[in-house]
Parts: sequence; structure tokens; C-alpha cells
Amino acid sequence: MWMFDGLSDRLSGIFDGLKKRGALKEADVVSALREIRVALLEADVALPVVKEFIDGVRERAVGEEVIRSVTPGQMVVKIVHDHLIGMLGGDASKDQSAPQLPMDDSGLNLAGVSPVSILMVGLQGSGKTTTTAKIAKRLSGRDKKKVLMASLDVYRPAAQQQLVVLGQQTGVTVLSPIMGEKPVGIAKRAMQTGRQEGYDVVLLDTAGRLHIDFELMSEVAAIRDVAKPTETLLVTDAMTGQDSVNIAREFNEKIGITGIVLTRVDGDARGGAALSMRSVTGCPIKLMGTGENLDALDVFDAARVAGSILGMGDVVGLVEKARDVIDEQEAEKLAKRAMKGLFTLEDMAAQLKQLRKIDDIGGLMGMIPGMSKMKKQMSQVNVDDKGIAHQEAIILSMTQKERRLPKLINGSRRKRIAAGSGTSVQEVNRLLKQFKQMSVMMKKMGKGGGLKGLMGGGMPPGMMPGR
Repeated sequence: MWMFDGLSDRLSGIFDGLKKRGALKEADVVSALREIRVALLEADVALPVVKEFIDGVRERAVGEEVIRSVTPGQMVVKIVHDHLIGMLGGDASKDQSAPQLPMDDSGLNLAGVSPVSILMVGLQGSGKTTTTAKIAKRLSGRDKKKVLMASLDVYRPAAQQQLVVLGQQTGVTVLSPIMGEKPVGIAKRAMQTGRQEGYDVVLLDTAGRLHIDFELMSEVAAIRDVAKPTETLLVTDAMTGQDSVNIAREFNEKIGITGIVLTRVDGDARGGAALSMRSVTGCPIKLMGTGENLDALDVFDAARVAGSILGMGDVVGLVEKARDVIDEQEAEKLAKRAMKGLFTLEDMAAQLKQLRKIDDIGGLMGMIPGMSKMKKQMSQVNVDDKGIAHQEAIILSMTQKERRLPKLINGSRRKRIAAGSGTSVQEVNRLLKQFKQMSVMMKKMGKGGGLKGLMGGGMPPGMMPGR
């Protein structure tokens, strides 16, 4: 599930209708824009943002360039795509980024004398503490930074202990809590520890409230003045809807935020808040929390998100996710075997093992261009963690000889394998058929074996519709 699924489905239907027409009249474009306007409003996009968006698209879409185009429907899609990127802050963000600042691959500003501080702000329940740990894990793992986390939340029961536990899970150091110490004092001690012990980045997890009040803003402002952060990130729950836009506006006006982190974008939020937030606040959305796993944090890239909304997929994101889990040596080994026609069920099991490292298989499938239109077909196939686990169990229930020589697997053996793996004979048959298809495909893919094959246009096992 992705927060833009509903909007994506609506827009896909509208554009399909346009592309089928061949030639377009001005009335066709105007009618489509009316439908797009309704779709955006139903997705909870702020009315002023919708009006500005539709006006901008209309100015370009209702004209000779589109009407007389060889592919007018595609031209309209491109115009909407470009304006979506603008709405999400793509071009504006790039224009505002100073090229000399040392940014990490998340676009976070790490300029300044070490340690630089990142101030995490937001309301209670927005996922701020978990997001703090996710960013810390990303900075220490990907960017090889020495990171210190500190909890400044002295109000919520066990808030400081929660960060300590997350620190243990991520392998990132957490400033030891001292009973009775005030938030500003914790911030001072964290920065002093950072300087004395050679930390690159200090992440300050501030307290939240159920709603914005004077005390909250005063405390955060005092911490900001002490820590002098290079980034002040507002963490906001995508499920909050338009309230999150108002929260972002208030924090920006009273504290001065440098970026927004959206959490729970994998939920059933309508997505309008994300589309509105950049336009309303002028602050870029920098990161997205895409799941509960501590690795489930993605860069918010306007062009990629716009492409995903319009069903174009996210090939860059697909490659990044695969790169994070793929074992390069294992992939090369499998590729060489495949080219020699030696692909076995043991090799297939090795691929399944790599696939299971991906936190969200369904989310990865959604990144493949055109796959959004195949949701019904794919729902009938086991394209999820559970389905892949079943397939792996089936292979593990075979003898070593059976895995290397699948032709030996007759009816009685299939019953035994099904019983041993807790599956059905039909599932065993389906896997063997998929294996046969994979064997043929692997020979053709050559060095594009394993997850690399997925990036080259092939589909890994468990993602191939059975026939």
C-alpha cells in the first residue's frame, strides 16, 4: 500500500481515456483537467494548490502544441508530470540548494565544524524518535559518519529509554540520560560530548506535544539557539492529512524548519498533504518513512514520486533497493552458472534468499514501470514476503539430488515435498513450472542473473505469473 495509490489509479484512468482518442479537441483536454481537479481534491490536496496546478497545466495543455501533436495524449501526460514535479518542489529544491554545501545522499546539509547538529521536531506520535534512529542508521551506515543521538524528551514516559533501545538496534551511540536534566541542558551536553569525542553529527530528538502550544515552541526555540542546527527537520505523519500542512506552516513560521520528513507513507493516507506541503510552506520534503523497519527510509525525490503517481514506476529507487541487498559476488557466481546452463533449484533458493532481504516486496514491484496496471494479475501470484517464504520452504523440503535434478520429482515426491513444506501439490507444481521458465530466461539474460536480471528487464522467481 502506498499513500498515492488512489490518486494514481484515478489519474491512470483519465490518461488512458485521453491516449485512446488519437486526436484531441480542446474540449477533451478541458474535460480531462476537470476530472484531474476532482481527483486531486478527493486526494485531499489543498484547494489553492489544486487551483494553481490546474491553471498551470491548462495554460500549456490547451494550445496548438498539444492539439496538433502526433501523440496529444502523451503530451498532456508529460505536462501534468512536469507540473507535479513543480508542485512537489523538484525544480525549486534544486535551485535553492547551494552546490558548495556537503550534502549526504539524502540531501541533508552537513556543512559546518564538526559536530553538526540535526534538530528533530514535531508533534507527539508523528514517529519522530524512530525517524531519528533511521536517519542515524543511514548516516552511519551509508555515509560512514560518527553519529551521536540524544533524547531531549523528558516528559513522555520511557521516551529516552526508547531511543537507547533503538541505538542498540542500529549500533549508533546514544547520550546517556541523567535524571532531572532539562532539555536545553541535554542539548548542551550532547554538543559538548560531540566535540570532545570526535562525532561528525549529533541528532537531537526533541519532545512533542499532542498539539502546538507556546511551551512547546519556546522550548524548541531555546534548544535551536543552543545547538545551532544545520538542519531542523519536521517529522509529520502522512496520515494526518491537511492538519499536517497547518502544523508544518506553524513550525516553519515560529521555529524555522529546513525540511520535512513524511512518515507512514506506506499507509492508506490520501497523499494530498504531501502534494500540498511544499507549495504551502515553501520547505522541501527531504525523506519518507516507508515502513517500520529501521532501513525503511527513502529520499523524497520529486521527479521519482511524480513518475510513480503517474504509473511510470521508479527505476532509480528500484536499483537502489536492489543494490542495498544484493550480494555482488553471489550474483556474479549465479550469472556464470546461468550462462553455462547450470541454473538449479539451489540457485533459485539463493535468489529467493536475497529477495527476502527486501523489506517490502510489494513496494519494490510498484517501482517497476507499468506494473501498477497489473495489480489484479499480480495479486493472484505470491508476490509478497509470505509467498516467497513458501517457495523457499518448498525448495528446502527437497533432497539435494532433487534440487540439482528436478526431472526426478514425480507425483509421489511432489506429495512428500508439499507435506514437508506445509504447502500444496499445486504450489509445488507452480514453483517447478516457474523454475523451468526461469532456467530459460536465465540463459538469455547472461550476466543479468539474480536481482541484476530484474534491473535488465527480467523478473525474479516468485514474481512470474503462473499460467
